[in-house]
Amino acid sequence: DEKEKFEPTVFRDTIVQGLNEAGDDLEAIAKFLDAAGSRLDYRRYADTLFDILVAGSMLAPGGTRIDDNDKTKMTNHCVFFADEDHDAIRNYAQVSKG
Repeated sequence: DEKEKFEPTVFRDTIVQGLNEAGDDLEAIAKFLDAAGSRLDYRRYADTLFDILVAGSMLAPGGTRIDDNDKTKMTNHCVFFADEDHDAIRNYAQVSKG
């Protein structure tokens, strides 16, 4: 009985790359997340996915980002970088709900 490796950094890199390639189009981001959901284990990496969609990268205990300012490990397509208005935040929430 072989256990599957838990690799949240590989998951993060895949999600961040897809979000960055989707650009500023929230519909393209939603399509990427929907398509990636069939091959990536969102349940297993739920905390990592939440961190990325809200903060733009993985978070360490205490809330600091674990990206060492490496642009390939972070995205600006997240709630923290959204415009500070109700409609923008609502749009990101709708993307996250899928």
